[in-house]
Amino acid sequence: MNIAKVIVDVPASSINQTFDYQIPERFQEMLKPGMRVMVPFGPRKIMGYVVGRTNESSFDQLKEIIDVFDLTPILTTELLDLGKWLAEETLSLYITTFQAMLPQVLKANYKKELERLTSASLSDQLEAFFDRRDVVPYEEVENSGVSFYQIQKAIQDGDIAVHYLVKSRVTKKHVTFLKPARDIHLLEEALRDMPNRARKQQEMLTFFIDHPQEIELNKLIKEFGTTRSTVNALLKKELITSFRKEVFRNPYDDSVFEQTTSLELTEQQREAIEPIKQHIQENRHDVFLIHGVTGSGKTEIYLQAIQDVIDKGKEAIVLVPEISLTPQMVKRFKGRFGSNVAVLHSALSYGEKYDEWRRIHRKEVQVVVGARSAVFAPFENLGIIIIDEEHENSYKQEDQPRYHARDVAIHRGEYHRCPVILGSATPTLESYARAQKGVYKLATLTKRTNEKAMPEVNIVDMRDELHAGNRSMFSRNLKENMEQRIRRGEQIVLLLNRRGYSTFVMCRECGYVKECPHCDIALTFHKHQNQLKCHYCSYEESMPMYCPSCSSDLIRFFGTGTQRIEEALTQLIPEARVLRMDVDTTRRKGAHEKLLNQFANKEADILLGTQMIAKGLDFENVTLVGVLTADSMLHLPDFRSSEKTFQLLTQVSGRAGRHDLPGEVIVQTYTPEHYSIELASRYNYLRFYQQEMQTRKKFQYPPYVFLTLITVSHQNHVTAVQTTQQIVKNLWKHVQSDTVILGPTPSPIPRMKDRFRYQCMIKYKHESDLQRLIQKMIHQFDDEVRKNDLQITVDMQPYQLM
Repeated sequence: MNIAKVIVDVPASSINQTFDYQIPERFQEMLKPGMRVMVPFGPRKIMGYVVGRTNESSFDQLKEIIDVFDLTPILTTELLDLGKWLAEETLSLYITTFQAMLPQVLKANYKKELERLTSASLSDQLEAFFDRRDVVPYEEVENSGVSFYQIQKAIQDGDIAVHYLVKSRVTKKHVTFLKPARDIHLLEEALRDMPNRARKQQEMLTFFIDHPQEIELNKLIKEFGTTRSTVNALLKKELITSFRKEVFRNPYDDSVFEQTTSLELTEQQREAIEPIKQHIQENRHDVFLIHGVTGSGKTEIYLQAIQDVIDKGKEAIVLVPEISLTPQMVKRFKGRFGSNVAVLHSALSYGEKYDEWRRIHRKEVQVVVGARSAVFAPFENLGIIIIDEEHENSYKQEDQPRYHARDVAIHRGEYHRCPVILGSATPTLESYARAQKGVYKLATLTKRTNEKAMPEVNIVDMRDELHAGNRSMFSRNLKENMEQRIRRGEQIVLLLNRRGYSTFVMCRECGYVKECPHCDIALTFHKHQNQLKCHYCSYEESMPMYCPSCSSDLIRFFGTGTQRIEEALTQLIPEARVLRMDVDTTRRKGAHEKLLNQFANKEADILLGTQMIAKGLDFENVTLVGVLTADSMLHLPDFRSSEKTFQLLTQVSGRAGRHDLPGEVIVQTYTPEHYSIELASRYNYLRFYQQEMQTRKKFQYPPYVFLTLITVSHQNHVTAVQTTQQIVKNLWKHVQSDTVILGPTPSPIPRMKDRFRYQCMIKYKHESDLQRLIQKMIHQFDDEVRKNDLQITVDMQPYQLM
């Protein structure tokens, strides 16, 4: 098979297909699907992915592959198939789905080098090739007489390794190491001859006599409490030698994780894990939904199931919803499985992600813990996939490819014949409905593992507070409770579902509201920088002294943001130590973990934050949770707003009283009668599910129907409207009679980044041909897309309707 099928790196729908290239003789033995190649494409040389090999092509005079970037495939056969499936399911480009599976550094320009890993003899050709060097530029292979097959075999045997050096950024971390330069008896002679005044040199040389292995330079200096001059003196005397060596970046120092062992399970936990263990042993696929109250021990079930998988020599993927969850989650997994765990999430640097990915690719670990994209971890022998807090929106990607991690996990679970576990205290209605139908297997945990009761929830009607003359953001009940807790040395979590100082700035003289010049949305005031910012396009400007419309100085802040709450808290309870945790305070690398550690070490009384503090955090001293504006999400133009409100309130309530001290939750709201708030206060998921399902059935929303959202955007308002109208008109001609098309209508935010946005929504039950129909329809606008910057986005499973 001397022809390669290649997907080229050109993100355009007209080029979304395979192209045939002749495989040169020198690459015949070694080229495999899943490798990246350099190919001629028109006048350019571009990268592509080999997706197959064949003997036949419909074209004559094929161009040759110029170069092969990889010596081992970076995409497995399964991931290649998964990429094709994902592209078809989400109406994405093949190149986009393949690149979504890889770390960023593998998408850049780079060069390769080969490193010798063994001191044992290699074949004669390889020995001559390395010529007493440990690292050799890959370019030398072609002129060396060594075949690519020999190099591949040496890589498979673990004798050599291939590394990628990205030209645009460093991807490998090199560290200086030291080791003895002479035999031990010669070092002992030198030690005897060394003058007494060179005490530090004597100590260091004694160390190398006793420990002749290599050691990291910085570690040695730290251990001896000395400087580089001591090392330099020994180097100058040629008693030790220094060399540079690559080390993998470890985002978590494994030594800081206290090792743990399995806990004894409760009866409910045993009932939940038994069928999962059985499926692991029998290599059977099923989807299990674990519906367990907060603190019911879902994580321990995950850990014990994974142990069974590891014992079978298989691998596990654990997905967690946000970066804020990862430090505590990683602690649980590293504590149980040590260095057998790799971590993949967006807070890691490019280099750290690359190194963790390589550990997985080289089969050095069996467990991956990470956010959404960790579902693509290049494991080839999966035994389980776990999605914790499965209800979380962050599992849905909002850019191409618009996939949901749950769907990818289930697809991979079917391929590997392994169980997929979905866990949540508040499952999505879609997941719970599937469990009720028997599509998923349901396990219910109604009790906390420590047998403690769920914290009592008190609802405060803020309308009553207003009538009583309390115009502050804190009800009298919440204020009194906070003061009591602080006096007792206990801690408090306060949730506000907003960031910034206030929601908007308005002139009280003329009513002018300062909006983003590029988006139809009010700017948010950030006090510390004295800036107005747009949270959609990142535009920012200084806070004006006077109204730009009428020149009045009566500019006031309306609404409440985390910065403003923080300021009000310090005025209300001056002795309170407040930590604010939102997107602005956690931008810097490691900021999440630092803030959470400060709170865990009781360096603050109150943790104030947005949604990120509502999930998965476990602090033994937290006895009070306050929700400041429980209805902030209820009135958004989103059919899931009630569900999201119920989930958020239930999740944040679960942060209180998780250990010995009893907990209490105070929920402030202007709509206490709303069923999502009232039922969340009673932890009554089943009743909420029943009531919300009635509403969904009445108005025909998922899980009773499927949704597809098509959004059109253009700098010209008329073009956006007319294109959407044309799409709707064409759709009506082809869909089933019970299918409903809503629109065209302006998007909830009609203009974003200087582009006008219109949309239409398709509600359907049976449209087996919908993807092909939409794809065909969009192709009609290819010229407009290419020449006039028209954008048409299709979301086959929309979660974000704004």
